[in-house]
This record gives sequence, C-alpha cells and structure tokens, in this order.
Amino acid sequence: MVAEVLHSSVLEVVGAEITAGTVPAGAVLTLERIQQRFAVSRTVARETMRMLEHLGLVTSRRRVGLVVRPASDWMVFDPRVIRWRLAGPGRLAQLRSLTELRAAVEPVAAAAAARHADPADVDRLLEIVARMRELGEAGRLEEFLACDIEFHALLLRAGRNEMFSALTDVVAEVLAGRTRHGLMPAHPRPEALDAHDAVAAAVRARDPEAAERAMTVITAEIRAALGELH
Repeated sequence: MVAEVLHSSVLEVVGAEITAGTVPAGAVLTLERIQQRFAVSRTVARETMRMLEHLGLVTSRRRVGLVVRPASDWMVFDPRVIRWRLAGPGRLAQLRSLTELRAAVEPVAAAAAARHADPADVDRLLEIVARMRELGEAGRLEEFLACDIEFHALLLRAGRNEMFSALTDVVAEVLAGRTRHGLMPAHPRPEALDAHDAVAAAVRARDPEAAERAMTVITAEIRAALGELH
C-alpha cells in the first residue's frame, strides 16, 4: 500500500512536469535520479517510469535512459494526461481543443440517446436536470459539477455506442477542470440550464434532431465562454 501511494505521488509530480513543459521533450530521466529526488525505492521509480511510458510521455532508450517524448506522442485522451495539462500553463489551449472535440461528438451522442435511451435512462436524465437547475441557481458549484458529469456521462452511454461511452472520463475531466480552475461562473448561465433541460426533454420525446440542436447550444455556450478568456 505504501509503495502504491509513493508511486502515485511521484507519477503525479513527474507527469505534471512533463505535460507543463518544465521537463521538455528530449530531456532524459533515469531511475537513479527519480530514486534520489523523491527518496523512493528502485521498484517505485521503475513503476513510475513504466506508467509514464504507457502514457506516451517517455520512451526507453538503451544506454541513455527514458527520453521525454513530444506532446504529439502523448495519450491525449487519458484522463490523467488531461488533468495534468489542465493544471499547467497551456490550460486554455487544452480546454479549447477538448471543447472542440465535445462539440463534434456530444450533439451526435445526444441524438443517439434520443433514439436508444431506455426508460430508466430517461427518468434519471429528467431527475438530473431538475437537480442541476436547483443547484446552479443556488451557486452550489461542486454539487452542480457532480450532476453535470453524470448528465453528460449518461447521455454518452445512453446512445449504446461504445465509442461515445469511451469518452465519459474525458468529458468528466473537462467539466471538472473548468470548475477546479475557476473557469465556471458563480452561477451557471440560465441559457445553459435551459439547454440541458431541452436535451432531456428531447430525449424523452424521442426527438433526435431536437436533442442534437439542444446539445449544440450547450457546446456553443462553452466555446463562447472560453473565447472571453485570455
């Protein structure tokens, strides 16, 4: 258990440094340096490096060590990589690229949900949007975030498309990142709450076109909000 905690802590620090550019592409990491810096065992250092290699952040080169790879090689859909990038200096660029992904996928996923959601999905969706309005108007952002994550995850799964479902963790990290880094208004915009209501209503009505339009409003609102930031 102690080794797992140490490995997780070291991974978080080194992963964040690489994705922030503090440790640039081409830099060399070694097990010995990791051991010395963090005062951990070789086993912990090796496991950390193994995970960084799995995430595409480093590559092993014989007689050299582990070389940091450029951002184009990273597993950019991994929630850990997303979280680290959102915590770094390129936060807004990362949010914009992920929002563009959401704009391309989520309206189509909402339409699929309108076609394929089962009654339990529909009932839960209606419960969530009612709760979101209550929490949003009260400014209870952490609780609102939990509901918003569930809302989008449910829509991505309800369309019964495994490709959409695979993006649930990605979208969750984006939503959490906006709140975690103070990029959400104190009270969600009324038009955004209305659009969430409209998505749920369209899914209940089995109206794919209306669901797609309403989700497009949501993603467009997010893109507009990001456009106001510098």
